[in-house]
This record gives sequence, structure tokens and C-alpha cells, in this order.
Amino acid sequence: MIRGAIFDADGTLLDSMSIWDTIGEDYLRSIGYIPKEDLSETFKTFSLYQAACYYQKEYGVPFSTAQIIDDINKMISFFYREQVQLKQGVEAFLSDLQNKDVVMCIATATDSSLIDVALKRCGIRNYFSKIFTCKSVGYSKCEPIIYREAMKHLETLKTETVVFEDALHAAQTAKNDGFSVIGVYDCSENQQTELQETVDFYLEDFLNFDSFWKYISK
Repeated sequence: MIRGAIFDADGTLLDSMSIWDTIGEDYLRSIGYIPKEDLSETFKTFSLYQAACYYQKEYGVPFSTAQIIDDINKMISFFYREQVQLKQGVEAFLSDLQNKDVVMCIATATDSSLIDVALKRCGIRNYFSKIFTCKSVGYSKCEPIIYREAMKHLETLKTETVVFEDALHAAQTAKNDGFSVIGVYDCSENQQTELQETVDFYLEDFLNFDSFWKYISK
């Protein structure tokens, strides 16, 4: 039986990965630089802070990391404030978990202010007691620290805590650290077979809560 759930936000709860597919190149073009690469792939495991450092080192962007992060956040904040939608079935799924006394929090690589405003607008912020970010814990999701901190906050044991992730690298990190991991389909992850092989249970969407609960109750 589970008592705690740690949810990624982008691509897991929020249908928001499209904004990240182009933001790396869009930011550079906005300040007069020509992208040399597919930055969405380069930044796949990066926090915003790491991306800002990359711009400085690899492109010679002369701004501070704080300014770069602020500029990027301004570009995408409208999307999170006004446009981003929940993935299908999310609200009912969270309600069912809450009704079963499962405590929940967020573990995300995205700035907490963006996730907070999106969750509030979409009506699901109340399900989560705290938003943990890679920046706040000081590590990307290539390290398990964010999941450990989230579990500590939830006051649950690892054996009774599940992690929901759509990205293969994050799912692998949580799984390798001993968490039970629920994979969530998102079209932005092009290694779906590997994701399914990594996770303990795979959700194509959040509509079938019964199948998930049957698995968890084994």
C-alpha cells in the first residue's frame, strides 16, 4: 500500500513539454545569437540554472545566470499563466489518491513560481503540500536528491512512496535509488520502450485509475 506520491510536473501532470522543445533556441535568437545545435536535446536533463551556465560557457552570453533565468521565465510565464492544460484525467486521478489518504508533493526541474501558477490556474495546487525543484535542492534529476527530500517532507518510507515521471532519465534515477516508479506517457519522450522497461508500472494516461490501484494493491 502506498502513503506518498511524488509527481513530476511538466509532461506528467501538465501538457507543457512543447514550450521546452523550442525555448532554448528561441531565447538565443531573442538576444541575437544563432543556435548551433538542438538545445531541447542538450537541455533535456538540465535545470534552468544549468542551462544559463551553458549559455555563458558555450555561447558567450554576457548576462548573469540570474538575468538569463529571469529572461527565460518571462518568455514562458505567459504560457504557464494562461495556456498550459492538464493532461487528460489528472484531476480525477489526484482526487482518488487524496481520498485514499495518499499525501503528495511535486518534484520538478522547472521554476517553482511557474509550476505554482499553472497548478493554481488548473485547479490542482491544493493536492500538493510542497513544490520541490532541482534548483531548491541543488541537484538535477540525474541525482536522486530531489526525490529523497520530497519523501522526507512527506514523512513516508521508500517502500510506501511512488514517483511519477514521464522522462526516462528521471525515471531511471528514481528507480536506481530504490523508489517504485510509475511511468507516464508523453510524446516528448522518444524512448518509450526503454521507459516501459525501466518503470514498475506504465500509464498511457490518467483515465484508468483502477488498473493503477490494482497494481499498487498487489
